[in-house]
Amino acid sequence: MRVVEMPMAALQRLLGAARMPYVFILPNMVLFTIFVFVPVGLAIAYAFTGGTNLLIWDRPFVGLENFKALLDCGSYLTPSTCRYNLFWTAVHNTWWYTLLNTLGTLFFALVTALVLNRLTRGRGFFRAVFFYPVLLSPVVVGLIWQWFLAREGLLNSFLMEWFDTRIIFLLEVAWSRIWVVYVSIWFHMGFFMLIILAGLQAIPRDIYEAAEIDGTSQWRQFWCLTLPLLMPNLLVVTVLLLIRSVQVFDEAWVLTNGGGPGTANTFIVQFIYQTAFSPDLRLYGLASAASVLMGIALLLLTLSQLWLAKKAQV
Repeated sequence: MRVVEMPMAALQRLLGAARMPYVFILPNMVLFTIFVFVPVGLAIAYAFTGGTNLLIWDRPFVGLENFKALLDCGSYLTPSTCRYNLFWTAVHNTWWYTLLNTLGTLFFALVTALVLNRLTRGRGFFRAVFFYPVLLSPVVVGLIWQWFLAREGLLNSFLMEWFDTRIIFLLEVAWSRIWVVYVSIWFHMGFFMLIILAGLQAIPRDIYEAAEIDGTSQWRQFWCLTLPLLMPNLLVVTVLLLIRSVQVFDEAWVLTNGGGPGTANTFIVQFIYQTAFSPDLRLYGLASAASVLMGIALLLLTLSQLWLAKKAQV
């Protein structure tokens, strides 16, 4: 430790104690710049270029042409009228997935956290059980559920044994969409449940004791005490859920074999991936423009949500 102390003490004498925090955050900021700021800057730069060349100095400047091509639609509610109808199909799919996944995960995470908060025994065990799926790789999760839902999978074996019927879950549009949302909720719920549970455990117990003395019902305690005091945690969970839902790719890609059946489960990130890296396309500029539009949409969505939450608190 003295070996480390000597150069750090000399550096502190040179820079002063007030500047030392910057020394400690410098390595993290360097890595953040290399792996976040630089890629974001390159994506924005690529969005204004065309061609199929990979190196940016070999690509011609096309201005806003990539954005115009993506936004060229007869009706944004009808993807078939758009120049890049697959992009708007992916937008529609992502919208519905985000809505259902956010509401579903928020509901089940809140209910699970409320139940665990009331447990006096086994709370740690059940908390670990619900959190365990979060530790798995998205690819592993997709493969496990694909095996479970396959034509000859475990669930269909049960249906054939007891009801003499078989459902092709991943090849029927309605069923595949339901299972994509369900698998995502199962996969991510434990993480958000812990955030909500931490908020519940931070609420002082004497508030509830006072409410019980006043004869307040359990439902009114939840509505008038728990929800308002839990709102900061719920806001964090909602923002994280929205961002994660819009960026869905791994488990949905593996589970549905690339967004099937057809384009029923094709999402925005999948469109970006296929547009940029498919051997037949290599349209890096168009993919970058789509990623920039997605980033802007996420930014506006997050800012509007924070503004609404702040307004509600005031």
